[in-house]
Amino acid sequence: MTWIHPISAEVEETAEVLGGKALGLVVLRRLGLPVPPGFVISTEACRAFLRTGRLPSGLDTELAAAVAGLEAATHRRLGGPRRPLAVSVRSGGSVSMPGMMSTVLNLGLTTEATTTLADETGDLRFALDSRLRFLTGFASEVAGVGPESLAAIDRALAGQDTDTSRLAEAIRDVEQLIAERSGDSVPENATRQLELAVEAVFSSWNTPRAKTYRELHGIPHDLGTAVTVQAMVFGNRDQRSGTGVAFSRDPNTGEHVPFGEALFGRQGEDVVSGSSLTEPLSELADREPEVWTRLLSALTRLEENYRDACYVEFTFEAGELWILQVRRGRFVGRAAVRVAVDLADAGTIGRDEALLRVSPQHLTHIRTPRITAIEPRDLFTRGLGASPGVAVGQVATTADSAARLAAGGPVVLLRPETSPLDMHGLAAAAGVVTARGGPTSHAAVVARSMGKPAVVGAANLTVDAADGCVRAGGRTLPEGTLIAVDGTGGEVVVGEPRIAASSTDPQLHRLLSWADDVAGDRTTGRSESERLTSAQAALRRTGDGPES
Repeated sequence: MTWIHPISAEVEETAEVLGGKALGLVVLRRLGLPVPPGFVISTEACRAFLRTGRLPSGLDTELAAAVAGLEAATHRRLGGPRRPLAVSVRSGGSVSMPGMMSTVLNLGLTTEATTTLADETGDLRFALDSRLRFLTGFASEVAGVGPESLAAIDRALAGQDTDTSRLAEAIRDVEQLIAERSGDSVPENATRQLELAVEAVFSSWNTPRAKTYRELHGIPHDLGTAVTVQAMVFGNRDQRSGTGVAFSRDPNTGEHVPFGEALFGRQGEDVVSGSSLTEPLSELADREPEVWTRLLSALTRLEENYRDACYVEFTFEAGELWILQVRRGRFVGRAAVRVAVDLADAGTIGRDEALLRVSPQHLTHIRTPRITAIEPRDLFTRGLGASPGVAVGQVATTADSAARLAAGGPVVLLRPETSPLDMHGLAAAAGVVTARGGPTSHAAVVARSMGKPAVVGAANLTVDAADGCVRAGGRTLPEGTLIAVDGTGGEVVVGEPRIAASSTDPQLHRLLSWADDVAGDRTTGRSESERLTSAQAALRRTGDGPES
């Protein structure tokens, strides 16, 4: 059996083998878009590992050959003393599970390779920053060092002006944490680093957070994850470098405008974690116009290929754009309806396909509730609306307290930012608020996928989990306080305010008119879901529409 496949336009395997992330990279290659070279270890290898607890026989030989091929393509050597190669090691199941499994970046930056990278670039700070990022990822995902132990290290990474002596000190601190937790030092052999990272990604398939996510979304537990290994592109290289995420359309409304966030001089985990203050995606137009132009072109080509709204993750290094991931946008509610109708109006898809793309569940969220009137004394804080709707519930400051308090009624989870470790709390909560992060942060993405209201980037919010309270604007609210969250306007209000549902939008009216035509039924009194379901059943009976 072949365990490893190249990421190339010629690969014909499916998402069930390559995982959705790697299959997306294959599509990018076929479209001629810029993708870092790499290879993928299949989901079959993961299933074999989960059965036996060790990497399958023959994988080591294939891994050595794949690394050699990557070295030849990049003219670099993994962990080498000259022209060192660093790689990213990312998970990717056949069904997307954003943030639920492990990632290790900058792998291969041994002590020697870091020194060489500093000499090669003339930038010691960049080299040390990249080494520290590798070590923190290795500590968390491979050695099992807890987030509380790494909190101080994360603060060292937060500022782009951190000096080299502080970075060197932080590197020593992480190395010590790894040694204390695992009883061993970080391997200076880059191949061994890679093997351990692959094992960690495979193992992360069965973490509690991943299992919870699969149960919530009806994803089978026996699929396993692939592992994508690619040459690193460094968003932290300089001020003409950075990273970001982009939707081809607004995921909250479905409007045909690019939507997302960018972060300059940083790497991708800083955006998706929500731990850093990001810039609107449009900031690229002013600071890196060539990157902006190429990104817009890529989004257009991807929409044409998928005939759907798309989501991409990207990095740019010294003004050069690289696409790291693509998938369909997977919009819900009002946004899903608008995209389906707009694509049908443009002739990209037919009306029948538009009807089949919208689920009855989407219609349950179509009339987005809003808080209708807010008294100034009741406004607790304000951030960015990241997932539409209104949630009313008790304040919870940790995932554990959210799960506990939810037994007595709805809760709203308030956190500095969320991580995959908060998954059980997010599942229990009716809504979520974070002090940091933007509309494509972990909290926002997970909340939208679950149809839960979310507010992110409430900058004046302080979450004090130790004392079980939250603070903003000179006020303190203990856990259990009733609040309301408006995921459209971004308001967080004390108490239970007046709420009203928005009126039906024109796109929904047109979609349901098409549904009545297909079903041949214009009787009054039927619900919107009944009208859509009737049309979908008629299409499937006649075989006139695709099942997508």
